[in-house]
Amino acid sequence: MNDYYTEQMVKKQTDMKDIAIKAVLAAATIVSFLIIMMYPIGLILPIAMIALDVFIFGRLKVEYEYLFVNGDLDIDKIMNKSKRKKQFSMNVADMELLAPSDAVELRQYQNARVLDFSSRSGQGKTYALIVSGQGEMKKVIFEPNKTIIEGFYMLAPRKVVRS
Repeated sequence: MNDYYTEQMVKKQTDMKDIAIKAVLAAATIVSFLIIMMYPIGLILPIAMIALDVFIFGRLKVEYEYLFVNGDLDIDKIMNKSKRKKQFSMNVADMELLAPSDAVELRQYQNARVLDFSSRSGQGKTYALIVSGQGEMKKVIFEPNKTIIEGFYMLAPRKVVRS
């Protein structure tokens, strides 16, 4: 019973899209307070905006958890360190290729649907995992550690390009 198990957490960096969402929400909240001065009956609007701000700001704090167990890879999205949602699941049998994101071998998969579960910081080494299933090709971008890469290599050495 040699189980191969590893997990890894990757924190998503705040990007320009997240900053723009926060700026729009903050501006809308400020405007809602100004509306109170003109229409005192609109007291519910700032309260609703503050609740919306708290809810959305929390959902923008994202971490990804990679869980690799005996050839099964599960990627979960954890929002605000409290809510978990499964984003992606696959078995090594469905894998076409695992290679660094800049590898030449990935050129033939340019038309695959892209799912990005990386930190988007530019500091970590990203890999692309090409998966076929249900008549669709998917290109999963993520930042696996050496243990996850070695796990894929042990199970499918011809489908893994290591750097």
